[in-house]
Amino acid sequence: MLLTVDIGTSTFKSALWDFEGEPLSIAIFPLSTDSGDSGRHETDSGQWLKAFAASCDTFASSGKRPLSEVKAIVISGNGPTLVPVLGVPEFAAGELRLEAAPARLWLDRRSAAAAAEVSAALGGFVDSSFFLPKILGIKKTEPRLYERTRFFLGCPEFLACALTGEAHSVFPAEGFDRWFWNDDILRQLDLNPAQFPPFIRPVDNFGTLLPAAAKHFGLPPNIPVISGGPDFFTAILGSGTIKPGQVCDRAGTSEGINVCTANKIESARLMSYGHPIQPFWNLSGTISTTGKAVQWGKELLGLETYDEFYALAASARIEPESPVFLPYLAGERAPIWNPQARGVLQNLSLATGRPEFARSILEGICFAIRHVLSVMEESGARADELRVAGSAAGCDVLNQLKADVTGREALIPVQKEAELLGLAAIGAYALGAYNSLSEAAHAFARIEKRVQPDEKKAAHYDQLFEEYRETSRSFTPPNSTHSSK
Repeated sequence: MLLTVDIGTSTFKSALWDFEGEPLSIAIFPLSTDSGDSGRHETDSGQWLKAFAASCDTFASSGKRPLSEVKAIVISGNGPTLVPVLGVPEFAAGELRLEAAPARLWLDRRSAAAAAEVSAALGGFVDSSFFLPKILGIKKTEPRLYERTRFFLGCPEFLACALTGEAHSVFPAEGFDRWFWNDDILRQLDLNPAQFPPFIRPVDNFGTLLPAAAKHFGLPPNIPVISGGPDFFTAILGSGTIKPGQVCDRAGTSEGINVCTANKIESARLMSYGHPIQPFWNLSGTISTTGKAVQWGKELLGLETYDEFYALAASARIEPESPVFLPYLAGERAPIWNPQARGVLQNLSLATGRPEFARSILEGICFAIRHVLSVMEESGARADELRVAGSAAGCDVLNQLKADVTGREALIPVQKEAELLGLAAIGAYALGAYNSLSEAAHAFARIEKRVQPDEKKAAHYDQLFEEYRETSRSFTPPNSTHSSK
């Protein structure tokens, strides 16, 4: 039995799996965030430790399988989220604790000045959301915090450190050099190498579960705690995106669009790095606020549930001059890379009502996906089918819109939480149950249904997409090598 954990922005998800990819129990807990002026987006990393404990309690009380049967823990999480770790793992008042300053979420854009300095050192644009700009920003603006920090860790690395007592940084794959560090870069930026733990790769062990943690949570002692890598890495595997031309659409607070390619494709507007399945490569674009835009719209309309929002959007009239929404609510990453970009809602008229507003948000998300797919194709990639993953994969209205707007077949998986399923595939492979990651992913990822695009709506969405893309050009990116052409 495998215990998998994926730390999202708004939810902490965990599950128990057998070695055939069947879920035995799933637990999901909400997480809170704190946002403020100047691009501040933080969260309390202590929530993740409490949620892990609550997950173990949930699994133990379910009575389905004893936690003593768990053979490994596999962890992934959102990123680039940075945790300045100040202390060491300890148990206090019956809780596992690891002292840390507030975690700076991937949404955090306070380090624009530091990002310019990092970009110059690396010889290419590095967005302020990444690790090095955040760390350099802390050193320059919060020197006391910088001096107190023992390690700078990512989101899953923090939980793994609390469980094993060992600090590691996860280097996801070949091609990530631009977004991480080496000794030379640390010297150039005058950063302390001792604060940067050694690298491991996905499928590597963080370490083994501390005996005290095992006893506290009812788990076997000394079982391996395995790196699943970033959430997009595990979603690629969990969605079965393992052949060139297949696209993983990981829908959460943000949206990660990842296409499997036969060879490395260079693109200034996208990210290119090694695919989980060798020898393939991955071409990636992340849209910053998609699920967050839906949450924003739901709350703005005073709706209680997401089902109400989706039903309202489905009731909208489709007019030639429909509203067009650009979901740049916290800056935007791919393909315009502009932290100052802001949301736009255009083509409003007296005929625009609550249903049309709701639908425009969903369509705007789909236009953003099509924008990334278009840049992928312009860069030389083939994007044949859209494999939808994440909790939003259960929304029929949004799935149909994704097919209609992109003009591609949307494949909906049986297991919507692709990150957790991908982690199970990694764990099963790491423990020798499968000969390769590809074999494990192929065995685990099963398709529930296929959604075909409505050809009658193609011309309508082609027109609206051109309006979307023309408006996106008005956002000048922060570096001349990035363009929203």
